[in-house]
Amino acid sequence: MSEDRQFIPLDLALLTISDTRTEADDKSGQLLRQLVSEAGHRVQEQSIVRDDAYQIRATVSRWIAASDTQVVITTGGTGLTGRDGTPEAVQPLLDKQIDGFGEMFRSLSYDQIGTSTMQSRALAGVANGTFIFCLPGSSGACRDGWKLLIAKQLDYRTRPCNLVELMPRLLET
Repeated sequence: MSEDRQFIPLDLALLTISDTRTEADDKSGQLLRQLVSEAGHRVQEQSIVRDDAYQIRATVSRWIAASDTQVVITTGGTGLTGRDGTPEAVQPLLDKQIDGFGEMFRSLSYDQIGTSTMQSRALAGVANGTFIFCLPGSSGACRDGWKLLIAKQLDYRTRPCNLVELMPRLLET
């Protein structure tokens, strides 16, 4: 962290992907909202959609088209079962994929859950100047993804570099 830089709050949207969760029992979505708010960022919108590629893509597309959303975080649908379709829904929207995110997430998760981490298809990228992070549905994965990776990169004070300082250049041609 750099003491000579001021924190810059960002506007985020949070999406839970689940066929069974509701607002009342969406622990991962609630945890992400709490962590984002505690970090000093703003949650502009939060939703739950079924694990359906078209519903996921429609919601994420709406958010990346909005000028007031700088970051989208999804939770759920990154596994290997037939209903897990978040990567397939989100990847076509990406202008660029951040390969290091998924690699780092699985590497850090290995310390927590061992070889089971290979089942995660966590990913990140940028679309229309908006960062998108797709996390697994467990609250532990959301906590680790936020605290160990995302929070630091969404903090302008992080040195030697961070994603916030790239934002003005994301739409360069």
